[in-house]
Amino acid sequence: MNVLLIWASPNADGLTAAAAKELQKGMETAGISPEMLHLNKQSIKHCLACKDGWGDCKAKGACVIEDDFAMIYEKMKDADGILFVTPVYWHDLAENLKSFLDRLRRCETAHNHFLVGKKCLIVACAGGTGLGAIECLHNLEQTLSHMKMSVADRLPVIRFNRAYMLPALAQAGAVFVKELKK
Repeated sequence: MNVLLIWASPNADGLTAAAAKELQKGMETAGISPEMLHLNKQSIKHCLACKDGWGDCKAKGACVIEDDFAMIYEKMKDADGILFVTPVYWHDLAENLKSFLDRLRRCETAHNHFLVGKKCLIVACAGGTGLGAIECLHNLEQTLSHMKMSVADRLPVIRFNRAYMLPALAQAGAVFVKELKK
């Protein structure tokens, strides 16, 4: 079984990283070692809206920008399940994850449809007041739903609930693997 865990945060030791590690730990207890993809270590450029606003993404299902987008997209296509973990910035996703998903959505909805029905688990980590975590999860789920991906669960992690949510993420990772094995 192939599971991809995509996480985005410039802070490799922060709340988002801790959440990704707990999910990984839980999946490993269920017998799966997920591929961890730290988006901040990848080169992801923003969409150029080339040609008439719809370039090769609509015509060919591929992006003309040469960066790590195509490699990550291939990993997503090959995965049985995908987990997304993002910090919350201004009630929204990390900008690099947003840029990646904007390009992915163009290729998926306009041409490919490779990710339809792909099971996902989404986590938003807010270090401040935590007020934006739910809105961030909503925005992420809306983006994934445009591609007809299937969100199994949405988990907010904030400073207030960190002590009990991080262990819960390990449990969520294990349950996600069991769901994928069905």
